[in-house]
Amino acid sequence: MATLEEAAQLRGLVDPEQILVMGALLAAHAGIAAASGCAIAVSSRDLAEALARSEASVPVHLKIDTGMGRFGCAPDEAPALAQFIDESPGTKLAGTWTHFAKAESDDAMTRRQFEVFLDTIARFEVGPGMRHACNSAGARLHPDFALDGVRCGISIYGCEWPGTRPALSLRAMVTHLKTVAKGATVGYGSLWRAEGTARVATVAIGYADGVSRARAGKGDVLVRGRRAPLIGMVSMDAITLDVTDVSGVEVGDTATLIGRDGDEAITVEEAAEWSSTISYEVLTSLGPRVERRYQE
Repeated sequence: MATLEEAAQLRGLVDPEQILVMGALLAAHAGIAAASGCAIAVSSRDLAEALARSEASVPVHLKIDTGMGRFGCAPDEAPALAQFIDESPGTKLAGTWTHFAKAESDDAMTRRQFEVFLDTIARFEVGPGMRHACNSAGARLHPDFALDGVRCGISIYGCEWPGTRPALSLRAMVTHLKTVAKGATVGYGSLWRAEGTARVATVAIGYADGVSRARAGKGDVLVRGRRAPLIGMVSMDAITLDVTDVSGVEVGDTATLIGRDGDEAITVEEAAEWSSTISYEVLTSLGPRVERRYQE
């Protein structure tokens, strides 16, 4: 998990020590972090010392920066920091980890990072605990780097990993239909103009829900098992589709932005390409107004 608040949402589902809070925490947050019972990622001496003053035995995963450049202690600092964590009464070294910067595209750099990680751990005078380095791309392309565990993120949604099935669909409702004459425009900025008589459907989802404004006039949405072009600007709460070639569309029909409808399917990767971004951002942009329905 990235934050303590995210970790709290899993309370009662799994043992807290099985939840690793990976986001950056300040020393001032040590008390709250310790009380959570979760494993805490540590990149600095300051946070390690603050956690060490806890009355609880906080499970700590020491992060080593091998080339990602965001969080993590320097490899030269890691052995002493690992020993401090292991010997302090308020903490225990439950794991040691790193993160690959270009696992999906740079084999040489990934291998260098992995070698630095292993060389650093080899200099520890204490056990490193659970060793983990692979994100989704690392686990897929470098299974020999799995060590004691992997941190799959995007791949658990069935994305970025060939052969997996998508775990998520995104759907909304057609709330309005109209027939427009040749030359009529639709949406903010009048970006779309009808080349002939057209049938336009308004769908109740917009950029406040995670449909990027970059999708203006790009890509398709499924209605009644057919692809319908998204036309005009994406509004805060609505998008518009040209359903001229989709017979029988009615108010109340389901529009599928991601997922399958009949023989047609739209993937997260397609939606990302139309949005000029990556699948990760498409999924994490889904807003709180989007109702979540969980199915077996």
